[in-house]
This record gives sequence, C-alpha cells and structure tokens, in this order.
Amino acid sequence: MENPVLIFGAKGLGLVALDIFQRNNVVVYGLLDDDPNLHNTQIGEYTVLGNTDDDGFLKLIGKKCEAFVAIEARAERTDIVEMLNERRSVMPVNAIHDTAVISTFAEIGHGNLISARVVIGPKARLGNHSILNTGVLIEHDAILGDYINVGAGSIIGSGAVIDQDVFIGSGVTIISGVKIGKGASIGAGSVVVENVPAGNRVFGNPAKKV
Repeated sequence: MENPVLIFGAKGLGLVALDIFQRNNVVVYGLLDDDPNLHNTQIGEYTVLGNTDDDGFLKLIGKKCEAFVAIEARAERTDIVEMLNERRSVMPVNAIHDTAVISTFAEIGHGNLISARVVIGPKARLGNHSILNTGVLIEHDAILGDYINVGAGSIIGSGAVIDQDVFIGSGVTIISGVKIGKGASIGAGSVVVENVPAGNRVFGNPAKKV
C-alpha cells in the first residue's frame, strides 16, 4: 500500500489494525474515535485526532490517503462504511496480518481485518468488512458474505456458506457444506453440523437453537 491510512476506531480492533499496518510498513496518518476522552491522546507515536465524522480529516481520504474501519460493533461499522462511500466515494482497504496465509486462488473483498495466523484456502471467498480473529481457518470453497465476525480459532469447513451479518464465537467448528443464514449467531465452542436459519442463535455440540 503506497498511501498512508487513517484508522477509524482507537480501541481494541483499532490497536489490532494499527499493529498490522505497522508490521506491513504502512504509514498510519492517525486514528479517529467518537470517544472524546481519547481525543488528542497518544497510542505510541500515533494521535487520536478526533471524531469519525470530522470533515477536516475526512477530506484527506481519497487519492492520497486510505481508510480502514476498525470498529467491532456491526451497526457502527456499517454506518461508517456507508458514510465513507457517500461522502468520499471510497471503500476501506484490507488490514491483513503478515502471518496470515491466503491462497492465491482465494477471493477477498474490501475493508476486512484478517488477523495473525488466519488461513484462507483455495477458491474460498470472503466478502467485505468482515473480522477474522487470530487463527481462523477457512477451508477451500467456503463462501463468507459481508460484515461477518469470526472468533479466534474457529474453523469454517470446505463449501460452507455464511451469509452476511453473522456472528461466530471463538473456537467454533462449522462442518463442511453447512449453510448459516443472515444475522445468525453461533455461540463460542459450538460444533455446527446442520444448517442454521437466518436470525437464529445456536450453541452447543452439536449446536442447537437457544
């Protein structure tokens, strides 16, 4: 990445993104966060500059500066992405840890956070603005939509299909070929052996509706 990046979010995921960009030798212009207590504070050598909707900083984003949205709450992340699309006509860049292993045959969209030791297999497809935490394994031919959160150490089997807005807790195993509907939630440590309808919450081994 040639341009510097402005990170939206200065808390947990913001720090993860900052670490990823540093490791990849990407210049970070600074961070934005809506918590006024963080404004003008330092994270290492980087400053929390102001709010996420501050026009003075938003106008930097475009040809000479990239954006990355590092906010875990899906609704807030969606709002900021839409604001960047509408006001700056840009899509956030990906933040990919240098220890992640991504097949050259995989397809990845925009604005994803891909943490340390994530593995994405051949012909797997990942949409936009999703969060893959440490050690996630996505096997070949799996398909993941937009705005998906996948907890650390989870395994998504080959050919599984995960619709948008799905939350998958840490240590989850989704068996090959299983389909997870839009907005579903999978509890930590669950083993999902059958399809999960849209909006359902499941937990356990095997996972059942709760």
